[in-house]
Amino acid sequence: MRRRSNRSNSEQTSDIDMTPMLDIVFIMLIFFIVTTSFVKESGIDVNRPTAQTATRKEKGNIIVAIKPNGDVWIDKRQVDIRAVRANVSRLHAEQPLGSVVIAADKETTVRVLTQVMDQIRLAGIVNASIATETE
Repeated sequence: MRRRSNRSNSEQTSDIDMTPMLDIVFIMLIFFIVTTSFVKESGIDVNRPTAQTATRKEKGNIIVAIKPNGDVWIDKRQVDIRAVRANVSRLHAEQPLGSVVIAADKETTVRVLTQVMDQIRLAGIVNASIATETE
C-alpha cells in the first residue's frame, strides 16, 4: 500500500548543500596564497640605462635603488651610504639564496654607484648585479 504524502510532486523542494563548494573554494584560496611569489621593490622609480647584453634575472631579493641625486633606497626606506653594508648584511642573512640587484638611475654619478657597490662587497656579496633596460 502506498502512503500519500502531504505534498504533491510539484511542491517538493530540494536543498543544495553548499558546504563542499565552500571547502573547495577555501582550499583553492590557500593554494594560491601559498604559491604566490611576492616581488620586493626598492620603493622608488628609477630610469635604468639600456644595455645590449642585458639578461633577465628572475629572482632579485635584495634591491638597492639609487636616485639621480645620490639618495640610496633599500626596502622602501631611504638609507645613508654608510648604512648600506648593515642593511644588505641583514637582508642577506634573512634570504641567504637571494641575490643583490642595484637599480641605479641613468643620471646617477659613478662615484655614488661605486660607493654602494663597495658597501655591498664589504657585506660579503661579490656578485651584485646592476639593473638595466633591454634594447
